[in-house]
This record gives sequence, C-alpha cells and structure tokens, in this order.
Amino acid sequence: MGHQLLAEFMGTALMILFGVGVHCDTVLNKTKYNGSGHLFAISTWGFGISVALFIFGNVCINPAMVLAQCMLGNIPWIRFIPYTLAELFGGTVGAIIVWVMYKDHFDASVGKIDPVTIRNIFSTSPGVRNLPRNFFSEFVATFVFITGILAIAATKETAGIDIGVGILVWAVGMGLGGTTGFAMNLARDMGPRIAHAILPIKNKADNDWQYGLLVPGIAPFFGAAAAALFMKSFWGM
Repeated sequence: MGHQLLAEFMGTALMILFGVGVHCDTVLNKTKYNGSGHLFAISTWGFGISVALFIFGNVCINPAMVLAQCMLGNIPWIRFIPYTLAELFGGTVGAIIVWVMYKDHFDASVGKIDPVTIRNIFSTSPGVRNLPRNFFSEFVATFVFITGILAIAATKETAGIDIGVGILVWAVGMGLGGTTGFAMNLARDMGPRIAHAILPIKNKADNDWQYGLLVPGIAPFFGAAAAALFMKSFWGM
C-alpha cells in the first residue's frame, strides 16, 4: 500500500502544481500569462490531470473517487482514510511548491490585488454565496464527474482513460463550474486552502473555513456516493 499512497500523494501534488500554478499565471502581476482568463485556466486543469494520470497510472487523486471505489468494492474500506490523507497532504505540498515558484509575483501583487482574489488562487469560492445552492451545485458537478470517470474506465483502455478524464474535467469546468469553481475534490480545495493558511502571504484574507468545509469539503462525497449508487443500479457495476 505504501507505493500506492506515494502515488496518490505525488499525483495530487502534480495536479495542484498545474492547477494552482495556472491561477497564479492568470491572476498575479508580472506573470507571462496575466489575464489569460478562465478558458486558459480550465484547459490547464484538464490537461494537467491527464498528465498526472499518465505518470502515476491507476490513482484516484480525489477522496471522493476513493469513496466511490470503496462503495463499488474496488478499494478496501480500510484504505479510505490513508488515501484521503495522502491526497490532502499532496494538495498542500503542491500548493506550497507553487507559492515558492511564484513568490516574487505574490510580492509584486501586494496592495494591488484584492486579498480574497489571492486566496482564490489556492481554493474555490462561489460566484454568489448561497450555501445550500452552492452545496447542490458542487454535488451535481461531482456526480457528473465521478459518473463520467467510472463510465470511461469501464469502456476504455488506460491511455483512453487518461485523455478522457482530462476532456471530462474541461467539459464539467466549462459547463458546471461557473457557480462554485468546480472543486469536486476535498484534496484539491482543502490542501491548497491549508497552504494559504500557513504560508507567510502578506495582507492575507480570511480562509473562509465555513465554505471550504461545507461545499468543496463535504458535497463531493455526497456526489460521489450518488454516482457509485447510480453506476451500481444503471450499469450493474
């Protein structure tokens, strides 16, 4: 199990390296790609996740996916917590690495970019804050995402899965991500949120733990559980 835990850690860290990195590119002052926009960012998330899957193979890099796989009998329940912790730690370390890389750009942005915008480089936040509806949006996005991955995995070879998941991320982000930022993954949001909390970022905004724990923290697990139940009943998985 140690090798798999390391793969989950490194795969999640690499995913965050791409994802938080591209948000640094689009937001921070004096980067080469400042102002490139959400299409640029969402595309990088999709491609980055495909690269992580190419390198590390059969990894979840998402506690919600671990839950779905446990419910389907593909991963023993005893591994749920270790996998989740490895992914959470990977998300935190990946975000710290990005901060080190972009430290000069963070410094160049102090007092020029709103601290909440800086926090949102690391973690997600809603366009309109309505916690019940935000929860529902994240639930639906995760349900579609996990269902899509399980369906792709059931019909494609390994290389097809890697590319298919990247396209799926791109589609979900474009179609369903405008409300909450489509975290769909506790490790993706909470890991970088923890990094933001512990890093010496100047003029730091509040970390908004209420939103982080409720919406990207809990809702993906409900979406993943619903996806697993759907795949069991509809696909006979």
